[in-house]
Amino acid sequence: MTSTTPPPTLDPSGADNDSRRPGIISRFGGFLRRQWRWIVPGTAVVIAGLAWLAFGYFGVHTLFIDNKVDEDGPVFASGAVADADTVDDDAPDTAPPVTDEAPAAPDTPSDEEPAEPDTPAEEAPGDEEPADAAPPASEEPADPDPPAMEEPAEPEIVTIFEGSFTGLGRYSVEGEIVVLNDGSEQRFLRFPDLNADNGPDLNVYLSAAPADGPADALDDDFIDLGDLKGNIGSQNYEIPPDVDLERYGTVVIWCVRFSAGFGVGALTPPAA
Repeated sequence: MTSTTPPPTLDPSGADNDSRRPGIISRFGGFLRRQWRWIVPGTAVVIAGLAWLAFGYFGVHTLFIDNKVDEDGPVFASGAVADADTVDDDAPDTAPPVTDEAPAAPDTPSDEEPAEPDTPAEEAPGDEEPADAAPPASEEPADPDPPAMEEPAEPEIVTIFEGSFTGLGRYSVEGEIVVLNDGSEQRFLRFPDLNADNGPDLNVYLSAAPADGPADALDDDFIDLGDLKGNIGSQNYEIPPDVDLERYGTVVIWCVRFSAGFGVGALTPPAA
C-alpha cells in the first residue's frame, strides 16, 4: 500500500509573505546603495523644479508679502510738479517785485525835468525852450516799459479724469485714480493711495472695455502702461500722447501670467 503526502497548504495568515518581505527590503536597499550617485542629484532636481513652479511661476510668495512704493507727484516736461505747496511758494516771489518797483521809475524824472527848462527860459530867448523840453518827452515812454513786461505764468496742473478702484472676483483693490495734465499733451496716471492684493506679473492697463462689463474682456483692447510698481502706496504712470482716454477709459490691474483681473476703475471727468 502506497502512502501519499498531501500537498502543502497556504497559511491564510500570510506567514509566507512575511518571510519574503525581508528579502524585498534588502534588495531595495541594495539598489539604493548602488544608485545613490544618480538618486541624490535627481531628487535635488525634482525639488528645485517644484520650488520654481511654486515661487517662480505661481508666485505663491506674493500672497504673503507686499511691495510698497511712495512716489511724489509726477514732474512734467514743462517743469511743473504735481505739488501744490511748490506752486504756491513760487507765485508770490515773482508778482510783488514787478508792481512795487514799476511806479517809482516814472515819478522821479517827471518831477525834476520840467524845473530845469524854467531857469534858462528867463535868460535866453524862447528858442532854447523846445530843445530842453524835447529829451524828457523821449525818455518818458521808455520808463513805463519795464512794468509792462511780466514773467510767463507757470503751468497749472489740473485733474482731467478721476475714478476709484474696485476689486474683481476674490481680490481686494482700493484707492483713488487721477489723470493729471499741465496744459500740454503730457499726462500722468496717478494712484495716490493704492491698497491692493499682491500677485505675480501684475501690469497696469487702460482698457476699452467698460469697467462693469465681463472681466475676461478687459484685455481684448488695451494699452499697457507697464508693470505695477507696487501693490501698496502712491505711484505714477505716463500716458502716451496719442492715447484717447475717451476710448480707453477703464484702468485695470491685470495679472498677465494667469489672464486675470485684480481691480478695475472707470475714468470720468471731475465734477464741476
